[in-house]
Amino acid sequence: MTAVDRFPPLPDADMALVAALRDGLPLSHRPYADLGARVGMSEAEVLSRLSALAEAGIIRRFGAIVRHHEAGYRANAMVVLDVPDERVAEVGRTLGGEKAVTLCYRRVRAPGRWPYNLYAMVHGRDRAVVTAEVREMLARLGLARLPHDILFSTHRYKQTGGRYGRARGEA
Repeated sequence: MTAVDRFPPLPDADMALVAALRDGLPLSHRPYADLGARVGMSEAEVLSRLSALAEAGIIRRFGAIVRHHEAGYRANAMVVLDVPDERVAEVGRTLGGEKAVTLCYRRVRAPGRWPYNLYAMVHGRDRAVVTAEVREMLARLGLARLPHDILFSTHRYKQTGGRYGRARGEA
């Protein structure tokens, strides 16, 4: 059963609420009241709907998006691994549970062009430190012998959080 099978489509009011959250909570004294005003809900209704969405597992958590580059974290590594298909779910869960890993996901290989199917982001202030941390982590987890590479970003073109739902006026 997939997530699509487990979760029926959201009602329009919930979709509007999720879409309104695309840019985060307003920085105000009553952010939930302000959010509600944007979508035609009371503050209490916003809190109730968000609680229900969290309880249903649709909203996993709220958190701040830190602009890591501005905070001094300029050594951003995408660790790519070629994990046997029968182990990729287990390895992904293990790697994703590491404190240093901020994002971990599986992608389809491109045979003959790109052999990697598991990706993990690690951020740090210094490339040498990040490289050593990744090597230590892979060795400790028994993954160092898998084909892998550590790719450092060279330029940021865009950085945003996940964007779901439709903003007002979008089709």
